[in-house]
Amino acid sequence: MSASFLDVGDPRGGAPTIGVAVPVPEPWGTQLQEQRAGFGDRVAWTIPTHITLLPPTRVPAPSLAEVDRHLADAASFVEPFVVELHGTGTFRPVSPTVYAVVARGVGGCEQLEARVRSGPLQRRLKYPYHPHVTLAFDVPEEQLDRAYDELTDLRASFLVDEIVRYELGEEGVWYPARSFGLAR
Repeated sequence: MSASFLDVGDPRGGAPTIGVAVPVPEPWGTQLQEQRAGFGDRVAWTIPTHITLLPPTRVPAPSLAEVDRHLADAASFVEPFVVELHGTGTFRPVSPTVYAVVARGVGGCEQLEARVRSGPLQRRLKYPYHPHVTLAFDVPEEQLDRAYDELTDLRASFLVDEIVRYELGEEGVWYPARSFGLAR
């Protein structure tokens, strides 16, 4: 029987909240997390720097093995690819978010997202998928402006060769639970 997704909610009660993402490796991961915290983003240290493939989703705990098989299969169809982050963008006024633009590797991210968000993890999204790395979220307008301006010259490049399933801990921190290598 296939696992079914539930809306994000309380991680207790036998239905952990998971997310699936492309991790942003070092040195970029920590540098961008520090900058995010510097803009006053209260959740900066609870979320590893990433490109989302599956937003927070609750799944029944007994279905995690099926979800992991699905993620291993999804990853196995996509070849490793390079992501280049270049400059900043924003989702304002729809969402109080400033992000690093994925200037190269969009197709690879889209391919992974489509494969991940299928089968037992199929769900509707509130907005169309747009790969990005969040730099500031839900902070005052002045801080969003500062993030946008200060990181406009941001340049980072890294190889994507895995995806990670994260789990939301009871204390509100996201932890890597399992990684899945891309096709070799």
